[in-house]
Amino acid sequence: MPDRDTGAPIAFIASEVDEARDALRDLTARYGNVEPEAASVIVALGGDGFMLQTLHAFMNTNKPIYGMNRGSVGFLLNEYRLDGLRERIAEGVQTAIHPLAMTARDTAGERRESFAINEVSLLRQSYQAAKLRISIDGRVRLDELICDGLLVATPAGSTAYNLSAHGPILPIYAPLLALTPISAFRPRTWRGALLPDQVSVQIDVLEADKRPVNAVADNVEFKSVESVTVAQQRNAESLILFDPDHSWDERILTEQFRY
Repeated sequence: MPDRDTGAPIAFIASEVDEARDALRDLTARYGNVEPEAASVIVALGGDGFMLQTLHAFMNTNKPIYGMNRGSVGFLLNEYRLDGLRERIAEGVQTAIHPLAMTARDTAGERRESFAINEVSLLRQSYQAAKLRISIDGRVRLDELICDGLLVATPAGSTAYNLSAHGPILPIYAPLLALTPISAFRPRTWRGALLPDQVSVQIDVLEADKRPVNAVADNVEFKSVESVTVAQQRNAESLILFDPDHSWDERILTEQFRY
């Protein structure tokens, strides 16, 4: 973990919600504010969606992101407090996140690419269920899955959409990906799979014209895809900071014992 000076310059950025804009004003008055290019640390103010946008924006810049919750959901964020921010940043626990690289080919033959920190999801586009074929490292593992969708989640994203779809929660350093169906109709007994994070997952859309499917990498959506390939991008990373008493590992454990 790099040394972080309590006097290091901070860049504050905020979502458009009132709570975040008010926090930006108060924090800037207390600590000053510099442009992100001149900062040692980026402080993001908003919800998890804004934090994801920030992690994407500062990928491969070696600038850690310290988020404070000023939105509706805050799993990726620390508690908001005005006092003691420099000390909290200096003591923060840093985690490197490697995104998924999604390559999608649509029905017009166009090839599209995007990164996902949380998950890549395929979702039916019409009233008809999707028909999908799943291959791992070039070998077909499931000939036909009839479902509302399918997602490939990282440990970072395992507590987000993946958890809502009844997928497993993964510890942040687990070398795994969760492959989770969404409302599977056939085979009904298939509940998904845990995959080594070095594999390549290919998902082919069967009857793509009759049963259109969209592919989504975090908040980037491509419509009417025919095939999607997903693999972890090890040479790309985003850095995130958590307070020591509220680290990501602690959040994962807490989430698993909720009832």
